[in-house]
Amino acid sequence: MNPSSSNRRQWLVAAAAVLSLSSSWLAHAAGVDDAVQELQQGWETIRYQAPSQEREKRFEALAQRAHSLSETHPGKAEVLIWEGIVLSSLAGEKGGLGALPLVKQAKTLYEQAIQIDGQALGGSAYNSLGVLYYKVPGWPIGFGDKKQARELLQKALAINPQGIDPNFFYGEFLLENGSASDAVPYLEKALQAPARPGRPLADQGRREEVRQLLTKARAS
Repeated sequence: MNPSSSNRRQWLVAAAAVLSLSSSWLAHAAGVDDAVQELQQGWETIRYQAPSQEREKRFEALAQRAHSLSETHPGKAEVLIWEGIVLSSLAGEKGGLGALPLVKQAKTLYEQAIQIDGQALGGSAYNSLGVLYYKVPGWPIGFGDKKQARELLQKALAINPQGIDPNFFYGEFLLENGSASDAVPYLEKALQAPARPGRPLADQGRREEVRQLLTKARAS
């Protein structure tokens, strides 16, 4: 075998190895996207279409699935965020002191996601963690902290200033803390936010929530 043939064979072997690695990476990336889509669609269906008496049970099942997907895709901020969102929603359905272990788990998941990639899903970990900080009771019952909530929600807005969720939740935070007039511009912006690809059900449901909150803010 001449040297040029040997070199060509080595190059082909190396190229095949690179292509194999690229294919594995692409498949893993697609797997993460599929996991996120599955959790998004599951959450949206339960949140906006399931009868209220069924939501807790269905969120419990989705939380188990979310944890399984987090284990399948370790270290992926997007999946951790959605596991946290599902747990937060389950906590909201349970209510009372029984919800505290769930929100603490969600808090840990959001913090882990921020450590991995705070920009993931348009800063959703900052947004979701901020919501927990203003909805959960403060010490000695829980970890609620209005100052921390404001900082986190503002970080989410800085990452995704046009997004429906960061504007909605910051508007809600302002309204619930006695700043109705300051809340109005954020809620109006949320109402005009661009549609999210593949999420018509979530957009429709969130816009209805925005309208209700905007009516309340304008009347305050």
